[in-house]
Amino acid sequence: MTMVVLGNGVIANVLLDRSKGQNSGWIVVTAGWACAVMCGTLVGMALGGPGWLNPALALAGLFRPGPGPGAVLAAVAGELAGAFLGAVLVFLGYLPHWAETADPDLKLAVFATGPAIRNAPANCLTEAIATFVLVLLLMAVRSLPAASGLLPMATGGLVWGLGLSLGGPTAFAMNPARDLGPRLAHALLPIPGKGPSDWGYAWIPVVAPLVGGLAGIVTWLLATRAPL
Repeated sequence: MTMVVLGNGVIANVLLDRSKGQNSGWIVVTAGWACAVMCGTLVGMALGGPGWLNPALALAGLFRPGPGPGAVLAAVAGELAGAFLGAVLVFLGYLPHWAETADPDLKLAVFATGPAIRNAPANCLTEAIATFVLVLLLMAVRSLPAASGLLPMATGGLVWGLGLSLGGPTAFAMNPARDLGPRLAHALLPIPGKGPSDWGYAWIPVVAPLVGGLAGIVTWLLATRAPL
């Protein structure tokens, strides 16, 4: 919830008409998302969790002794519910601006990602590569004892770098819950003048990050010779 309030909130600030941050650009979006992920990780860790925030990262739990698949599924359900609730709070925070914004595509972009060039294979590849890099680097950071106290800031920095480098083609979802939860909110909320929720694209930011995340986990385990 924390991540989506701050992350989708910065998109609303940049895109919606008559917002004071309107048209402030991609640097603001990526910096806002870096802060959002950092704060979400902080809250998750403070509440006693690993601060994954992401089903593609939660998959790592399947490769470790511990609670097992049930706990992973519970974490994914919590991430999805939190993302939905965060999107509802963004909707309420910008309540007067939805009617002021004529373009339904901009309203959808506040909630869900979309491609700059619609090409399903290329879009899948971009999301899978970005998530692969994210997960691989996070596994590396989390393996360093000296970095444990800096984990939230390191995670935010990684997201900022990935947004600047690989975010342009698909708006760097890299997280099935981040896209699916807010997209559901867009479909259900009474947003004035909204268009369709683009369910034809919605599978890509769900499936591709899961594939890329799993590849990142397996690559890290093979590189460190950890047991699968």
